[in-house]
Amino acid sequence: MNILDKIIARKKKEISDSKTIVSLQQLKDSEFFGRKTYSLKESLTSKSGIIAEFKRQSPSKGIINDNVSPLEVVSTYEQFGASGISILTDKDFFGGNFDDILNVRNHINIPILRKDFMIDEYQFYEAKSIGADVILLIAACLSLQQVQEFTQLSHELGLEVLLEIHTEEELQHFNSDINLVGINNRNLKDFKVDLQHSVNLKNQLPKDILSVAESGIYNIEDFNYLKEKGFDGFLMGEYFMKNENPAQKFKEFISSVTI
Repeated sequence: MNILDKIIARKKKEISDSKTIVSLQQLKDSEFFGRKTYSLKESLTSKSGIIAEFKRQSPSKGIINDNVSPLEVVSTYEQFGASGISILTDKDFFGGNFDDILNVRNHINIPILRKDFMIDEYQFYEAKSIGADVILLIAACLSLQQVQEFTQLSHELGLEVLLEIHTEEELQHFNSDINLVGINNRNLKDFKVDLQHSVNLKNQLPKDILSVAESGIYNIEDFNYLKEKGFDGFLMGEYFMKNENPAQKFKEFISSVTI
């Protein structure tokens, strides 16, 4: 069983437990459920293109940074030009939780991506209830039908969809209702990074779809290379979060790249 399989198995149990604690109606009655969401698609084309991530840990790296405040970090991300914020909500493997979104939602005015392993309709109502604007669909753990159904549900809830792919086979998961396509530079099964592989996949997407390079962007050279190859967005977390002061690192990065 690879790490993705382990995560999905744990996620199914987590969702089952959550349904017994918080009903669908309670999610619909929450503070943020009726709010008008921000568009990441629009924000990517009007700002830096960077979706700056708040991430405490990962299965491959262990603890990255668990000593900083989400609000302090993401508010600075916004201040210095981030197009959007990505926040991990998986607890067991990434050290995230819903409070990381709930505690910052009223303090920033850019889109928030709930980054998690979305495999059940219940999670989309959760995402809406905690103030997310965008959800992530990972092709590697979903069928084509699930992607279509979850995309439709997301749009009914006012959420945008970022579809993540890593292989040529996963290009089949794309449909015309998808808002953005993320191409993961890091293989979810063995964690190897290959930027050229991502470029090759991008070139097989429709020309009018916005593409986001995800993970494995380790320096300014990687960013510039992917930008030159036509990527519209860049989801970056570890590069900033591994520093004692992620917000300062983001500020320095923005001042060093050509936006």
